[in-house]
Amino acid sequence: MAAYADAARRGDADAIYALLSRRAQTDLGRAGTRQKVLDARRELALQADFFARPGVEPEVVAVVRYDDGEQAELGLESGVFLVGSASALPAAARTPAEALAGLRQALARRSYVALVRVLSAETRGALESDVGSIVESLEDPETLDVQVSGDDAEVELPSGHSVRLKREAGVWRVEDLK
Repeated sequence: MAAYADAARRGDADAIYALLSRRAQTDLGRAGTRQKVLDARRELALQADFFARPGVEPEVVAVVRYDDGEQAELGLESGVFLVGSASALPAAARTPAEALAGLRQALARRSYVALVRVLSAETRGALESDVGSIVESLEDPETLDVQVSGDDAEVELPSGHSVRLKREAGVWRVEDLK
């Protein structure tokens, strides 16, 4: 961090290039790095001033992205990388984008547990209440007044919810739940 701050303060493109990862060096190249440094001299000087402030400590985070869009986040603590979050062990979302990523992961895994974890307390409570009342209403399905019309059926549950069913290839499936 000190080497970067020094290079940024001096506007030294070669020193900044040497500090880049191999991938960044390949993506930018030396000429691209020089141009970026030239274009961002003022911003680099401001960054250098920020890094020089007392008490500024770097937070080292590694993000591992998998082919299916899932990711794990590792944080460096006392020289050891520790899991900060992973699909099965999500951290609290610090940004709206992280919350949306958590929603995507829950839906992609078809995980009710993960879905409930990303909902607000109010939404989670409403969902749990709805699910609970539906479960209770379906406790004795043989006693429900199911209206069958050919391959379609509908039933009003005691909870106030309604269920539409459809027969597909001889198997009844839930088509809609309100």
